[in-house]
Amino acid sequence: MKMSTNSSAFTIILGSSSMARRQILTEMGYEFTIMSADIDEKVIRREKPADLVMALAEAKADAIVSRLKSTAQFEAEALATLLITADTVVVYEGIIREKPSSKEEAREFIKGYSGGQAEVVGSVLVTNLKTGKRKGGWDRAEVYFYNIPDEVIDSLINEGITLNVAGGLMLEHPMTLPFVEAVVSRASCGDN
Repeated sequence: MKMSTNSSAFTIILGSSSMARRQILTEMGYEFTIMSADIDEKVIRREKPADLVMALAEAKADAIVSRLKSTAQFEAEALATLLITADTVVVYEGIIREKPSSKEEAREFIKGYSGGQAEVVGSVLVTNLKTGKRKGGWDRAEVYFYNIPDEVIDSLINEGITLNVAGGLMLEHPMTLPFVEAVVSRASCGDN
């Protein structure tokens, strides 16, 4: 899938199916191609959330680079291309939460956040396909929630978006946003 608004001196491959990440690049006016990594994220485990999101972003980049190299597409893509991969997890009561595996798990996740707090940990990795150089890092933010009514939780679950996002909750969603009391960013962390 190719998204375009402005041309630039380089091309971008967004190694993500995230609507939020697409929206960021689109709003910035970049032209980009979307490629998903098609990796099994559940086999990559790390104890610390920051280590996990970085390992997942690296695994996604490795998978996409490998796929590009296995086709004639790599030489053309590598000329002046940046590959952007990323990952996000939610930490709730010390437990790392990724995408929920069922509607029931998503409901449990969201009910747990209601009136409480969670930490969001995200990573971004940029790979220069021509040079092979990579630069990345991670960041975290504390999210504080007002009580989320059951009917809002039901609507979010029925919409289906909850199964496609870390922790089952997209903060910027119009149904979620009114129940976000505060987002407190922590100092930028990590640098690869």
